[in-house]
Amino acid sequence: MAKLHSKKHGKSGSKRPTFKVAPDWVEYSAHEVEDLVVKLHKQGHNATTIGRILRDQYGIPLVRTITNKSISDILEASGQKIAYPDDILALIRKAVRMSKHLAANKKDALNTTKLIHIESKIKRLAKYYIDKGRLAHDWKYNRETAALIVK
Repeated sequence: MAKLHSKKHGKSGSKRPTFKVAPDWVEYSAHEVEDLVVKLHKQGHNATTIGRILRDQYGIPLVRTITNKSISDILEASGQKIAYPDDILALIRKAVRMSKHLAANKKDALNTTKLIHIESKIKRLAKYYIDKGRLAHDWKYNRETAALIVK
């Protein structure tokens, strides 16, 4: 989806590890990793930030290879409620910032176009998450209520 509204190819960037089993040099067991995920979520981090912290500070390349569960699955199993997926929440935050900018700068035509692009991404992601059951079936994106979701 990132390449839909741009002319870029998007081939550069970091690559995820290709191994499917836990590497030998990881010092943590599956139970310890699950405890770390729950502890970091209670500190207020979202799933994406938890994965980044585990990679950078604890030396855990992928949670799924060690625990055979994703971070969101671990949080749901421990009773932690995730209201919105991280990617759609980040897009909603961006749309709210852009709409605040447009309220002050009404003639910014480029920003108006980009806001339309971001809102179309939000709507496509919402359709996907509604089909997967991670969003309510009657959920709809609305500019007025988006600021309330982010807060």
